[in-house]
Amino acid sequence: MVLVQLFYALVDVALKTASGLGMRPIVFVAYRQGIAAARGCTLRPMAVGARAFGLIFAASVATATGQYFYLQGLLLASPSMARATTNLAPGITFAIAAVIGLENVDIRSLRSVAKIVGTAICLAGAVFMAFFKGPKLLGAVLVSATGEWVKGGIYLVGNAVCVSIWYVFQVPVCKSYLDPLSLATWMCFLATLQCAVMAFLLEPNYLQIWKLNSFWEFPCILYGGVFASGSNFFLQSWCISVKGPLYSAIFTLLSAVITAILSTLFLHEELHIGSLLGAITIIVGLYAVLWGKADDPKSESLAIHSSGSKGGVDSDCIGVRGKKVDN
Repeated sequence: MVLVQLFYALVDVALKTASGLGMRPIVFVAYRQGIAAARGCTLRPMAVGARAFGLIFAASVATATGQYFYLQGLLLASPSMARATTNLAPGITFAIAAVIGLENVDIRSLRSVAKIVGTAICLAGAVFMAFFKGPKLLGAVLVSATGEWVKGGIYLVGNAVCVSIWYVFQVPVCKSYLDPLSLATWMCFLATLQCAVMAFLLEPNYLQIWKLNSFWEFPCILYGGVFASGSNFFLQSWCISVKGPLYSAIFTLLSAVITAILSTLFLHEELHIGSLLGAITIIVGLYAVLWGKADDPKSESLAIHSSGSKGGVDSDCIGVRGKKVDN
């Protein structure tokens, strides 16, 4: 999951650069998902039932919409603010997962308290990192701001909600469809089609926007498709199937730290003491959540076997339910 967040942080810097060359956000998402789907090349139509296909389609809607919101917010704000705002996702994911029973929450358990407190600490660090500056440590502003931070923030909050929905959707999706690589390919393929439809509805010059304005746009979308979408979807789906949605979501907090460092080095954004203190707070909260999650696989496995036919959805759809049986 650390590698996943590094891939995301690097693509943020590349996207901010590519946006200055004239590429529209929805076009970037479409190209990115298309490259990821072509790289996977493991679509298995006969292996997907109606229920699994519906879940995958819903997850791909969250993917396409969330990435569009994120890129719009990235253009209106900064990479550091964009990644800091995505740190709302773990809190939203935890709340949704706890309500529908995908996360074990028992206030009498020290580990459950650690998950709750750790998530709160991480969110506090994210807010501190986003809104408290303090004295400047490094960097000089060489990238002009658009002056539409509020609008960008609304887009970024919408992305955080979509990301949380995507994380939660992965649990029933993995239960119905046990091949993470083919699952990632299906989501990227469907997201590509959805982005093409969104571009037709949102962009007035539909035929012109698909043209690349510069050679440097191609490496950006190639990297985004191969690593930030293709590889990351596979790694995240596998991780969620083994550890549950919160475990994967909590690592999004690391990307804010990585993006702040990379933006300072490559985009010359200012690094303030608030960003440093917020990053330290996020890391402390992350360790608390990881400690709270340490015994989850064992306890969830026992709970599933004891509940029998109660029909609950398990978050260990691969690790608990056993290996896939080849026909």
